[in-house]
Amino acid sequence: MKAITNAKYGSPDVLELKEVVKPVPKEDEVLIRVHAASANAGDWHILRGSPFIMRLVGFGLFKPKYTILGTDVAGTIESVGNSVRQFKVGDEVFGDLSQNGFGGYAEYVCTRENSIALKPANISFEEAAAVPTAAVTALQGLRDHGKIEAGQKVLVNGASGGIGTFAVQLAKAFGAEVTAVCSTKNLEMVRSIGADHTVDYTKENFTKSGKQYDLILAANGYHPISDYKRALTDNGRYVMTGGATKQMFEAMLLGPWISMTGRKKMSNSMIKPNQKDLEFLKELLEAGKVKPVIVKRYKLSEVAEAVRYVESGHAQGKVVINVCS
Repeated sequence: MKAITNAKYGSPDVLELKEVVKPVPKEDEVLIRVHAASANAGDWHILRGSPFIMRLVGFGLFKPKYTILGTDVAGTIESVGNSVRQFKVGDEVFGDLSQNGFGGYAEYVCTRENSIALKPANISFEEAAAVPTAAVTALQGLRDHGKIEAGQKVLVNGASGGIGTFAVQLAKAFGAEVTAVCSTKNLEMVRSIGADHTVDYTKENFTKSGKQYDLILAANGYHPISDYKRALTDNGRYVMTGGATKQMFEAMLLGPWISMTGRKKMSNSMIKPNQKDLEFLKELLEAGKVKPVIVKRYKLSEVAEAVRYVESGHAQGKVVINVCS
């Protein structure tokens, strides 16, 4: 089968299209014929081995442990292991492979059945592949860390990106009043997916406007954590799900101290892939309450270009890879 491989750390230039051995599912695994995958920020971080701490926590110190990247996939089950009970050959599925060795940038991949769910019937393979990492990250940030409630004022910083576009729609689905922060060119798009208010960050700094929010989800960009704190209501919550490295470390190091010394809660949210959340999102997708926003489509042979585009930090919505149709 064809796959995109990376034998060493480096820029997207180290990615190569090669013929590799088609995998065989273990007892508790399914073999998926991949129709589509999607690119995420995690791809270029893993590819470059940056920040360096990633190499120390299981991704390989001097060379990559995982030589076929790709977390999000949608496709058709071609075969199943003897102990698989939830799925059968021919089922259309989507899922996140990050806890099962990655491998989405290939024509076939094996994964455990608990990392996938049945694909929503009303969306394409491309759309389904755009969902798992970004949408689950947004969901867990809003619901589990942000404790979102109907009627709250919620602000999404980085609202036009992969996580942000899902966060805007999910916050609306939970009954919140949503303010979306993005650049001028993306204002109309975030309004079209449900944002009640918009802030053009090229013209206005929302942390200095005097307005306060019950929940701020930071999916991109950068503001000092003290600025986010100022923009929160007395019992407000700030959740970091992405953005500048400095923003990540401030949330991890300063967030717990701020949370312990006051009523405002500051935290970071790292995705915990699970089947239950995929099934929850499937219901929202089938109900039309959430829809992936896809900005670019690439072929399997163009994965390096896709990763390079995501690394630029200016992707509007999701970037998908057409693997095989």
